[in-house]
Amino acid sequence: MPIPTADLHDAHGDQLLLAEPIFQFWGQKKTFEGPISTVRVFEDNVLVKKALQEVPEGSVLVVDGGGSKKCALMGDNLAEIAVSRNLAGVIINGCIRDSAQINEMNIGVFAIGTNPIRSIKKGLGDTNVPVQFAGVNWEPDHYVYADSDGILIAKKKVD
Repeated sequence: MPIPTADLHDAHGDQLLLAEPIFQFWGQKKTFEGPISTVRVFEDNVLVKKALQEVPEGSVLVVDGGGSKKCALMGDNLAEIAVSRNLAGVIINGCIRDSAQINEMNIGVFAIGTNPIRSIKKGLGDTNVPVQFAGVNWEPDHYVYADSDGILIAKKKVD
């Protein structure tokens, strides 16, 4: 079981950055940690789906959706991909949909809200690039710890 973020910060605060608390939480997995994989999109979830299908097992997919609340970047179908591939969790600077179904799944998802409208499907964006939101830089292969107290980021895994 992952170390609670409060205890982790007490022991290693000088190595950790705190993401601003702008997120809501969904899913059954109340705590998760793992190496970061990134996607940057805007109101288009084609690359989100592709990343969910391709990032290594145990990864945390970090999606920079530009903070848009005009549509959802992940719903229950994409969350099911994350569950089936045993991803650690998903953090989205954007919205999800099908939140009731996602709440029943063995996944942890942080997002800024919900929206029933699906995204466009053009496939525009970038993968495996540094992204910035919630007051921090999210770098591919850095490490993230997330639970009900917040989200911490480290350059490498700390114990």
